[in-house]
Amino acid sequence: MGCIIIAMPKSEDSNRIAEMLTSNGVMLDIEICNTASEVLRLSNDREFGVVICTKKLKDMGYFELSQYLPSFFGMIVMTKDETLETFSGKTVKLLMPFKPRELLATVEMMTSTFVRTIRKKKNVPIKRSNPQKEIVDKAKRLLMDRNAMTEPEAFRYIQKSSMDSGRSMVESAQMILMLNNDG
Repeated sequence: MGCIIIAMPKSEDSNRIAEMLTSNGVMLDIEICNTASEVLRLSNDREFGVVICTKKLKDMGYFELSQYLPSFFGMIVMTKDETLETFSGKTVKLLMPFKPRELLATVEMMTSTFVRTIRKKKNVPIKRSNPQKEIVDKAKRLLMDRNAMTEPEAFRYIQKSSMDSGRSMVESAQMILMLNNDG
């Protein structure tokens, strides 16, 4: 899932921003750190997100950090510098002082864009390798034989198991085969 990573040199500033977001109903996980290396570590474990930071962290500036962020991460740079350049649609400048609603609107805009893009990508059919197709087909045959299901019913069962458990269809098919193998 997504997250908001707040990276400020002073943890008091990060905590104030986090409190502002949570008190205004932001439901994403909020992570706080004070170095760019921590931002990169946290961002690589998430599907999408927004980094809220200042121009300069202890180990890296915002421009360099943005170059290393995963593709589904945006950045809000909080600054008093009106001449600060933002170089892509993924990086937005928020001039200080700002109103909480300005920050909230910017976070909402960025996260909703990533969510829409990810949803579009997920609607693209998954290409499975031949061994993966064989695992799903074997699980379908097992369900058809043991439970008198039709092929579409067996496929739908594996698909539903996959969605309910948060696993891929191949992983769900493997579980079905393992659970019915000792029988």
